[in-house]
Amino acid sequence: MTDLFEKMHEINDSINAGQLDDARNEVIKVLAEIEKTDQEFPAPLNHFIRTVGLYPYLQLDTASWQEKFVYESFKVDVGDANVTLHKEQSLLLKKLIEGTDIAVSAPTSFGKSFVIDSFISISKPKNVVIIVPTIALTDETRRRMQRKFGSEYKIVTTTDVELAEKNILI
Repeated sequence: MTDLFEKMHEINDSINAGQLDDARNEVIKVLAEIEKTDQEFPAPLNHFIRTVGLYPYLQLDTASWQEKFVYESFKVDVGDANVTLHKEQSLLLKKLIEGTDIAVSAPTSFGKSFVIDSFISISKPKNVVIIVPTIALTDETRRRMQRKFGSEYKIVTTTDVELAEKNILI
């Protein structure tokens, strides 16, 4: 990265102009560059991370108490651990918990699995349907669901299985 200070200035300008999508994209680039080049985490970056809603990326050892509070506030049980969701994941989880019927199509790195797992862990619905695009993802999802929820739910991946009281259909 040519000038980290200049990048931070651009992020701040985007935030002040209300261009949060642009700011979020730039924050992601800065985080990737810091990781790649092993640079020191700049102090204002936690503020920008919090502002654009990327809470899991807050660096807690340099975070303010407000940033640490946000990090903990967005933490949810995903069946076998607690993870901090980012703002968009949290909004999606909120809609599911409220009972909104919703179909989600998001990029691989969005964290849909965290949202699904936390919804099951929190709401304990009777039946869950998860649609995945490939056989490989079906098997991966089945193994994850079996590990996390197999004691409470019957995990179903074929049509020739008799359903139980509580089911996760993949």
